[in-house]
Amino acid sequence: MKNKILSVLLCFMLCFSFVGCKTEESSVLKVNEVTHSIFYAPFYAAIELGFFAEKNITIELTNGGGSDKSMTALLTGQADVGFMGPETAVYVFNEGQKDHPVVIAQVTQRDGSFLVGKEKDDNFTWDKLKGKSVIGGRTGGMPEMTLEYALKKHSLVPNEDLTLRTDVSFDLMGGAFLSGEDDYVALFEPSASTMELAGEGYIVSSVGAETDFVAYTAMMVTQSFRDKNPQLVQDFVSALYKGQQWVKNHTAKEIAEAIAPAFPDSDIKLITKVVENYKKIDAWKDNPVTEKEHFDQLIKVITDAGISVENPDYDKIVDNSFANKVK
Repeated sequence: MKNKILSVLLCFMLCFSFVGCKTEESSVLKVNEVTHSIFYAPFYAAIELGFFAEKNITIELTNGGGSDKSMTALLTGQADVGFMGPETAVYVFNEGQKDHPVVIAQVTQRDGSFLVGKEKDDNFTWDKLKGKSVIGGRTGGMPEMTLEYALKKHSLVPNEDLTLRTDVSFDLMGGAFLSGEDDYVALFEPSASTMELAGEGYIVSSVGAETDFVAYTAMMVTQSFRDKNPQLVQDFVSALYKGQQWVKNHTAKEIAEAIAPAFPDSDIKLITKVVENYKKIDAWKDNPVTEKEHFDQLIKVITDAGISVENPDYDKIVDNSFANKVK
C-alpha cells in the first residue's frame, strides 16, 4: 500500500513538473514582402535581434516581387501577413472584397527608391529628364505613383515631357535598364547602390526626398485572420515596434551589423551606406501607427497619378488598435 501511495505521489510530481516547465509553442507567421530591401531595416532588425522570438513568433519570409503578387498571396491564404504599400488595400476595398485587408502597422513613411542614370551627374536637376525615357514601375504601384508626384512637383508631365515606362515588373526593372536604351530607372536599395558600385549606373536623386510623409509601406492582414488571432497580431506588432525603436536609437553602422544576416550577399559597407541614405531622408517610422494625414497623402498621390478611387474610410482600411497599445 505504501509503495502504491509513493508511486501515485511520484506520478503527480512528475506531471506537475512537466506542466510547470511547459513553454508556449512558437507560432509561425508567413510574411510576404513586396521586395527584399534594406528599406525595411526596422522589420529585419526585429527578426535578427530576436524580438519576434521573444514573442514566440517565427517569421517565414517570402519575396512577392511586387505588391500585386503580395496581395494575391495574402488574399489566397498563402501568407498570413502582407508587407506592401497600403494602396493595394485601398484597391481591394474599392473592389468590394468582403474580407478586405486592414493595415495593422506602418513601417516606412517615404518612398525608398532612388533615381539612377547611366551617366554620373553630381549636378542633377529634375528638368534634365525632359525628353528622356525613365523606367518607373508598375502602374498603380506606390513607387511609380510617387515618382509621378515628384515629376509633377518639378513641372514635368509624364509621357509628354518625358517617357515614363510602366510596362516592366518591379523585380525586373534593374535588368531592363541595363539591357535597354532607357536613360533612367527608379530603383530600391540595395539594387541602386549595387549598380553604382559596379559602375553600371549612378544614383542622381532620391524620389522619397521629393515628397511629403505618406503611408508608404505597411503590414496588413485580412479581417478574418485578425479576428481569429488577436493576441498573435498584437505580439507581432509589439515585436515590430521594438525593432522600430531600436533602429531609431542606433547608428547606421550598428543597424547595418544587426541586419547583415538578412543580406548575406551584400558587403557591410554597402549596407551601412544604404542605411545612412534612408536615415538621411527620414524614411522610417519610429512607431507602427498609421496617421490619418499620412493616409490622406496616400490618397492624394494616387489621385494625382490619374487613378480614380473612391475615397475610402480611413477607419475601415487602417486598424491602429494594436499599434496604439504599444506606442
